[in-house]
Amino acid sequence: MSCPSDPGAGGRPDTILAVHDEGAGSYYDSLDAAATPAPRERDAAAGPGREVRYRGWKTMPFVIGNETFEKLGSIGTAANLMVYLTSVFHMTNVRAAVALNAFNGTTNLATVFGAFASDLYLGRYATVCLGCVATLIGMVILTLTAGVPALHPPPCAGADGGGQCAGATEGQFAVLALSFFFIVVGAGGIRPCSLPFGADQFDPRTDSGRRGINSFFNWYYFTLTIAVVGSSTGIIYVQSNVSWWIGFAIPAALMLVSCALFFAGAGLYVRVRPEGVPLAGVVRVAVAAARKRRAPAPQDPAASLFRTRHASALVSRLPYTDQFTFLDKAAVVESKSEEVDDASGGARDPWRLCTLQQVEEAKCILRILPVWATCIVYYVAFAQITTYVILQAKQSDRRVGAGGFEVPPASFTIFPMLALAVWIPLYDRLVLPWLRRLTGREEGVTLLQRMGVGMVLSVVAMLIAGLVEQRRRGLAVLRAAQDGKPLSAHLVSPASAFALVPQLAALGLSEAFNQVSQMEFYYKQFPENMRSVAGSLLFSGLALSSYLSGLLVIVVHRATADPDIHGDGGWLAEDLNRGKLDYFYFLIGFIGAVNFFVFLACAKWYRYKGLDDDDEQNEDQWHPTRSV
Repeated sequence: MSCPSDPGAGGRPDTILAVHDEGAGSYYDSLDAAATPAPRERDAAAGPGREVRYRGWKTMPFVIGNETFEKLGSIGTAANLMVYLTSVFHMTNVRAAVALNAFNGTTNLATVFGAFASDLYLGRYATVCLGCVATLIGMVILTLTAGVPALHPPPCAGADGGGQCAGATEGQFAVLALSFFFIVVGAGGIRPCSLPFGADQFDPRTDSGRRGINSFFNWYYFTLTIAVVGSSTGIIYVQSNVSWWIGFAIPAALMLVSCALFFAGAGLYVRVRPEGVPLAGVVRVAVAAARKRRAPAPQDPAASLFRTRHASALVSRLPYTDQFTFLDKAAVVESKSEEVDDASGGARDPWRLCTLQQVEEAKCILRILPVWATCIVYYVAFAQITTYVILQAKQSDRRVGAGGFEVPPASFTIFPMLALAVWIPLYDRLVLPWLRRLTGREEGVTLLQRMGVGMVLSVVAMLIAGLVEQRRRGLAVLRAAQDGKPLSAHLVSPASAFALVPQLAALGLSEAFNQVSQMEFYYKQFPENMRSVAGSLLFSGLALSSYLSGLLVIVVHRATADPDIHGDGGWLAEDLNRGKLDYFYFLIGFIGAVNFFVFLACAKWYRYKGLDDDDEQNEDQWHPTRSV
């Protein structure tokens, strides 16, 4: 953090100092390129100025430790919620799936508000602090719902718990909702800010700082993999086979350790001040274009639209493009009096006259939105991993080994991450060099092409899922017929739950192609001054896909269930052996296939940032990625 310093005897402008502390000693220089070198002996106590100390790797035990334990706690809490809601709170499968989709959607959507709160007022450090505390409170309350008998319904009647089940009271649901609320608030603070906050600790202007940032990103995703593996095995096993309250208490304790580690390093962190809302320029373009909607269209937009001297070394200058030409009027000069404010060097009224750069930045956002919308539909397939895939595993044979050890249903969610972890190094070392030789491009294939491959794989995964479900249900029906017992007597099918691995592996490969490329796509195609918003765009897409998945569950259940026939739950029956879950998967696959062709149209139309309107755009149907 910095604040204005004394101009000194020479009356020169305020200067922000940076103290680099990555080696045996510290050295000082100025963050102002125009500043004169600062004396080496200056420190924070030398005057009213406050220096920025880049501690680099000295802060990483606190930052990475915080993130590791936070992920262990949050993933360990969320991964098994489907089983918790159906077995402890006695919710129906459909109701639990809708509730969980709403919870996941709201959790991801909260990151957008967290990003704006961080940029507008709080700053990343304070946002992460509040997020950690809120998450800890939510986990403690959730643990209490499992540990305090009055906060959850009594067990189902019967020796095996297969009798009548009492539902939760309004008060019990209220406490559960309160825990979800705090977890959502915590995720909204942590997810959009933890990664950039860690990168803030390195000086991006030095070689060692840039290397540190790259290494930090690698460690960040490595800890994510470790957290998924640990949560999907050990913590879920405790929840499913030992005790729910102990299984939730462990993530809460890990979150407490995460908070302690983060606060322990408070004196070492670089805390970047909030810089305001980055989308303000886009809003100004929309307002200015609306105010000048009756202005004549410019004959030569590239030459006649309002420009100012491009002084930013951080934001690339964008050329004129002929898409969304209705926005061009925001940069049309109707009178000379509009043009330049001598004090600011820009338009006198920025809500009436915008620069060509601002107009092109707004066009960048509009061009991305159709691609982003197709990704919302794409993620509906992934929403099933934490809902109906777990229910499939629950009604399958999960025994392994001679001792008959049963794998917890939610532990099968580990396989997409394992497939992703195995594929990425193979792609980087083997597939990418081959693609470079084949295409002659450094990146092998374009970002949009990789995203398209991911969409195809998600459709394939849903087709596999439908076929696997047909076999699982068929074996359950066959076993009941052979034993001469009703189907309800054999809830668990003799089909192995490990038959679910191919569809989960296909989803993991799909994520490796689409989601990783999608993150890079937003990062490169958003204007540089809007990258905090770019980071939250992925989470907002995940949020809306969760809501869409919940809506799809409701529509399918109401359309296929017959309320006049007792026990007819339609495609999504409580007992999957009586339902048609395979039809539901085939429906998602069909929607995904239609969405893929819509994506192809968007990808063909898309124009990458920084390219002029020339024939080079059409060198292939999806256009090669170009970065400014």
